[in-house]
Amino acid sequence: MTADDSFGRLDDDDYPAYTMGRAAEMLNTTQGFLRAIGEARLITPLRSPGGHRRYSRYQLRIAARARELVDQGTPIEAACRIVILEDQLEEAQRINAGHHRHIKPASTPPAI
Repeated sequence: MTADDSFGRLDDDDYPAYTMGRAAEMLNTTQGFLRAIGEARLITPLRSPGGHRRYSRYQLRIAARARELVDQGTPIEAACRIVILEDQLEEAQRINAGHHRHIKPASTPPAI
């Protein structure tokens, strides 16, 4: 992959562009928090060839939501479960909306 290819992927929400240190800094949290939500299987960071964790923007949004819940007093395991369920609900709603766009309304008979 060339530098131009990598630069073009920065718009990709799933591209693992952020190191653990940078991700923790952006979220104003600790690397331990990122490890904990990884252990809880909320997010699974990709690994660089050297074995370092790399996070995508999508994963950072998920981590930020978990952090918000933890900051409000929710235990980390519960926060991770809530975020997973919220993410599943959002995906189901997106799929449902897509199905509704493809359904044509039945034609109504003309009034007499």
